[in-house]
Amino acid sequence: MDMNESWRVIAEQRLSLADLLEHLTDAEWETPSLCDGWRVRDVAAHVAMASQPPGVWFMIREGVRAGGRFHRLNHDVAVRHATRPTSQIVAELREFAASRALPAVTNYRNVLFDILVHGQDIAVPLGRDRPMPLDAARAGATRVWTMGWPFWARRKLRGVRLVASDTDWTAGEGEELRGPIDALLLLLTGRTAVALPRLAGPGAALLAAGAGTDRRHTP
Repeated sequence: MDMNESWRVIAEQRLSLADLLEHLTDAEWETPSLCDGWRVRDVAAHVAMASQPPGVWFMIREGVRAGGRFHRLNHDVAVRHATRPTSQIVAELREFAASRALPAVTNYRNVLFDILVHGQDIAVPLGRDRPMPLDAARAGATRVWTMGWPFWARRKLRGVRLVASDTDWTAGEGEELRGPIDALLLLLTGRTAVALPRLAGPGAALLAAGAGTDRRHTP
């Protein structure tokens, strides 16, 4: 996917996520997401902030507060943003849906898979169906596979050959692991527990045994 098409999908995903969130009950907003220690509210706030990134000095200050730990910084900033009324978080997603502003040290390819995966972090625990566009999920899987930090997918999935069953995409070498591209993207980003039941092949047994997997994940 080229840059313009990616940004189009990102905007659509932000708007559709706002539609989902708008109708949640108070209890659903407090539901634990797929991310350890993050509620639905926190992940939604994190996604809303991505389209209106803070300045460099803000991030430096927050980095100091978090003791230089990126995941702690990410969590704390999102949790504070999540104290806003839920209606405001939904409004921000809509208002900035078409924004192409980028947080520091990232690019549109990262924003694309980020919105796809975080949409599942919210929808899956709530029992909501949220299909991923095939082309976008394939582009997201390629990006995560080829990058290192923070997922280290090639290292953690060494010895496994990933094969999408619904689109033309493969990666890795070894025992075959086959399934829908959205499940593979969740696996690549560490959502193993929800991805593995939707995957099949000799590689599934390897991962089920705990080889090459990361049991924890954060946005």
